[in-house]
Amino acid sequence: MASLYKKPIVVRDPESGRRTTIKSRKWWGRYRDAEGRDRRVPLASDKTAAQAMLRELVVRVEREVAGLEDPFEKHRKCPLSEHLADFRKHLLSKGNTLAYIKQAAQRVRDLLAECKFERVNDISASRVQEQLAEWRAGGMSVCSSNHYLRAVKMFNRWLLRDRRTNDNRLGHLSTMNAAVDRRLVRRPLAMEEFARLLLATETGKKIQGVSGSDRAMLYIVGAYTGYRRNEIGSVTRQSFDLDSNPPTLTVAAGYSKRRRVDVIPLRADFAERLRTWLAMKKKIRYDQPLFDVAGKRTAEMIRTDMAVARQKWIGEAGDAAERKQREKSSFLLSADRDGHVVDFHALRKTFITNLTRSGVAPKTAQLLARHSDINLTMNVYTMLGVHDQATAVEALPPIPG
Repeated sequence: MASLYKKPIVVRDPESGRRTTIKSRKWWGRYRDAEGRDRRVPLASDKTAAQAMLRELVVRVEREVAGLEDPFEKHRKCPLSEHLADFRKHLLSKGNTLAYIKQAAQRVRDLLAECKFERVNDISASRVQEQLAEWRAGGMSVCSSNHYLRAVKMFNRWLLRDRRTNDNRLGHLSTMNAAVDRRLVRRPLAMEEFARLLLATETGKKIQGVSGSDRAMLYIVGAYTGYRRNEIGSVTRQSFDLDSNPPTLTVAAGYSKRRRVDVIPLRADFAERLRTWLAMKKKIRYDQPLFDVAGKRTAEMIRTDMAVARQKWIGEAGDAAERKQREKSSFLLSADRDGHVVDFHALRKTFITNLTRSGVAPKTAQLLARHSDINLTMNVYTMLGVHDQATAVEALPPIPG
């Protein structure tokens, strides 16, 4: 049943500091909406006007219950920019990172603007497909196109769930196969490459203000935990438990990409190496990040160290013929002959590929990679060559007789 009331307001006397309760100047209305939810809304200072406004709200609810009122009318009149602002608040309330929210909202905003959508009723699946096709024709990769489509579909699903529309206009659209147009293919480092990279890095000069020993430990953490750059950037002394069995490294949920506390076991030799390195970091507080990667160009950093390691490797050639052969090799090249590149995220690919090469069960590799989809683990983050296949074939039972 609808009713009018004056809202109590607590005010403080500026002279005495005493708190007193007074009635609001405006009348407030209380009523139940078409879904039975209790609503309280400010109306007007004049009681007669407030009664008229409340009566209008009640009539609208009754018409909506009877099927005579469109419950989505006010949302259809609202600009999409206002819906998008509320969508950002929704993502924030779910605990997503600010970087993720900014990127997702920007993709939706760009696509809506290019399609010239201003209201919910303007959203058209065919127009979205046309715009994405235009972007791909202009040089956008299929992978990037898929990211834009996922973002706008997520926005449209939220409109439906939040009762701002009754139609998921983009629900039937599907992403394209990104494998046919992969612009960036990372490659894992072979263990001999990684060993030489560490050797050259530890004795190298500072790069971007980071010492060689610190860069070497940064690469080891990346290649032996599979943690991403920002996750490693959150690691403190408290993140390590080197006395447990097995030793572990923990990343807090606020820094994990999947928004969960991630704990990964460490190799015994890795833990011992960490002890030695941490002993040299006594000035760093327990709650202070150990790896200064914020604002650092880590891809450029690892490629510089790889270039130094490659030059040392070439310089160790026994004669001119061997030197020429090494110069033609892709060993320690940041981009090999097939265009496969090495950047900091390639250390994660190295970790997952080495798990597979070691004979780890696919499900275990998926858990250690912290992937929700095993296809991502096996098809994107694992790269096996002909030598790996040859090793597997040699493991077959010998031919009888």
